[in-house]
Order: sequence, then structure tokens, then C-alpha cells
Amino acid sequence: MTVPSTKGERIAKRMARAGLCSRREAEKWIAEGRVSIDGKVITSPAISVTDKMKIEVDGKPITQAEPLRIWLYYKPAGLLTTRHDPQGRPTLFDSLPTTLPRVITVGRLDLNSEGLILLTNDGDFSRHAELPSTGWARSYRVRVHGVVDERALKKLSAGITIDDIKYGRIEAEIVSDLYKASTNKWLFVTIYEGKNREIRKIMDHLGLKVNRLIRVAYGPFSLGDLKPGEVREVPSRDIPKIPSKQK
Repeated sequence: MTVPSTKGERIAKRMARAGLCSRREAEKWIAEGRVSIDGKVITSPAISVTDKMKIEVDGKPITQAEPLRIWLYYKPAGLLTTRHDPQGRPTLFDSLPTTLPRVITVGRLDLNSEGLILLTNDGDFSRHAELPSTGWARSYRVRVHGVVDERALKKLSAGITIDDIKYGRIEAEIVSDLYKASTNKWLFVTIYEGKNREIRKIMDHLGLKVNRLIRVAYGPFSLGDLKPGEVREVPSRDIPKIPSKQK
């Protein structure tokens, strides 16, 4: 199927803006033959579309793209950051209010981590916020067990390589001791890349066991006074402008 590429926007971007998925997921769905335009199945994402075209995913028409909306959600520990789990374990989507529209997450928190997750109706925003090049910091309160070497924490600002994986700048400092005689301490940790289980792996490398991890900020958004399981929409006036790029 040939569609002029000089008008409209790429189909994957259109699907992302409709809140169906990320652009990468959209490209996968297209390759799987799940997407059609004006009744014809497509298999290439190198197609531009306009609002006059009928776009269907799995036989269902996609809605027109709505204005960007963002919600703050306090993910409790014990929930997976995924829409479906083959093992049937609970996911954060199972706990979201039914009044929310279809949303996708910005990044992830592992099963045992808790705290701030951004939810959005726009896959382009999700992609932008996740990219290391965007430079959005992720900050955490981290409770660790073990003997903390403050010099080792300071050295993390230069980055560290563990098992051939290079981690960029990490800022970490001791916040407080739980008890004077305890080996548990609270740290405040900020990362800028968000690699898989990054903080847990780095603390383990330093001989520390993470026994609680709470994300308190992601870019310009903070957890504030949200309680586990609560959701709060970000006012439109507080949403930062996202650069528009067609790829």
C-alpha cells in the first residue's frame, strides 16, 4: 500500500498519540499485520496518515488523538508494571481506577519497588520522558542494609561499570540512620539513565542489600503526598512542552 509521505504523520506516531502504545510497539504491531488503513492491512511503518483515513488496530478503529494528559500514580510494592502477566500476578493496571481512560506507563518499577509512576495517554510523551538524552532525573529514597562507605557513594558521580555494563552519573548520599545501632540506612539516590534494576545492582556491587526502594521524583514531577495506590492528574498548565519530532 502506498500513501504519500509528504502529508500527515507516520502511522506509528499516530498510534502512539492515540495512547495505544509506544512507537516501538506500534511498529511491532504493524509488522504483525494487526493494523489496517482504509480497509487494507499494512506491514510497514513507513506510511503517513491523515485524519481523513480510517485506521484500525485488531479490527477496531482508533480514536482521534486527544490533548496530552499525565497522571501521577503511587505504585505499591507487589505490583508488576505491565498490562498482562503470563503468570497471572497482579499488575498496576489491575489497581487503576476504572474512570481513567486507556493509559500507558512512563518507564517501569520492578515488582518490589514502589513510588512514582507517570501515566499518560500519549505514547510520544512516554518515549520522550524515558530517553536518557532528555536528561530527566529519577530520584529515590533507598533503604539499605550493610556498611555504607560514603567515599564509594561519592565516586558514583563519575559513573561505574559492573559486569561490562556502564552506568552513568549517580548521585547518592546518606539521609539518616534508622537506629544508631542498626545497619539499616536511608539513602537518597538520583540516576539519569534508568537501566534495568540499576540501583539494586549498584548497591549490591557495593555490598549493600536494598530492602526498600521508593521513587519520589521523575523529571519535573514529584510524588508529593500521594499514598500507595492513589492517582492524581497533572493540571494542563503544569505539563512541560514536548518537542514534536516525526521519525
